Amino acid sequence: MNKPVFTFFNNKGGVGKTTLVYHVAHMFAELGVSTLAVDCDPQANLTAAFMDDKALETLWDDTESARTIYRAVQPMIRKGDFQPVEVQTINANLHLIAGDLGLSSFEDHLSEHWSKANDENTDTYSKAFDILTAFWRCAQQAAQACQAQVIIFDIGPNLGAINRSVLLGTDHVIVPLAADLFSLKGLQNLGPALKEWHQSWSVKQKKAFSDYTLPQGEMHVLGYVAMQHQERLYRPVQAYKKWVERIPADYRRYILETPEQTAPTIEEDPYALALLRHYKSIVPIGQEARKPIFTLKTADGVSGSQLTTVGQAYKDFKALAINILAKANLSSLLSHP
Repeated sequence: MNKPVFTFFNNKGGVGKTTLVYHVAHMFAELGVSTLAVDCDPQANLTAAFMDDKALETLWDDTESARTIYRAVQPMIRKGDFQPVEVQTINANLHLIAGDLGLSSFEDHLSEHWSKANDENTDTYSKAFDILTAFWRCAQQAAQACQAQVIIFDIGPNLGAINRSVLLGTDHVIVPLAADLFSLKGLQNLGPALKEWHQSWSVKQKKAFSDYTLPQGEMHVLGYVAMQHQERLYRPVQAYKKWVERIPADYRRYILETPEQTAPTIEEDPYALALLRHYKSIVPIGQEARKPIFTLKTADGVSGSQLTTVGQAYKDFKALAINILAKANLSSLLSHP
């Protein structure tokens, strides 16, 4: 049985997407949900969050083994299928398919086979399906091997072929949003792109063999997470508030395509999965310790009011994780909500 796939995506960078994926994956694991995180961003920032420089150097210098997502799919550039990927075990409930800076070289290959999936030649379009679904199939196989219950993808901030391929195998899309013009403008591109990819994939699927398992390309947008970054001196509170208040209406206009509806406030919006605060000084401490901020202890360097912030972060991310699973009808996976 295929495992449900979540992908966190906004084609505007710098909104805190990778940090969000890192913490949600850890919180799922904390709640007893066995989770496989997959780093399909060629910048590999998620992998760097999980692993130190020495481990990364060893990982990326190994060109013989399928220890990253790129090394797993690389054989497909020549011939054959992907290699089963070696999963990195973070803890008993959390596993990682590591990213790789070399993944960007796979982009052109994916673009080429997108059009070939419409070819009349059986060998041509069957190979195209193999290529286009490689990330999904690789992740599903790895999830079965490590007994993960859910899969979470991190992808880059663009509308390129790698992201399209990942999203074809995505059941639920989660959109991280910052309270600024650029983040909201990203919604204008995201909604139409998802719709076009879904429609195109539906047409391509009609060519598939009856015994060939393909992802459905649902790409259902589950909701958004509003990231409340700290206001700077040059950004007045009123300006920040203006962009936050626009999020529910813009989400409906560009993602749901229902602009005629009266949008609620963000606090009452059912599509708002969370409104996360800025956790200030504990964020760099978590990065240095390579731990989620909600698990930091005094031994990691937090003290005083920072301990209160750590506790609040735990409550916030627990509520977000539970909300995500509830919206996806997966609350049954929780062992101790």
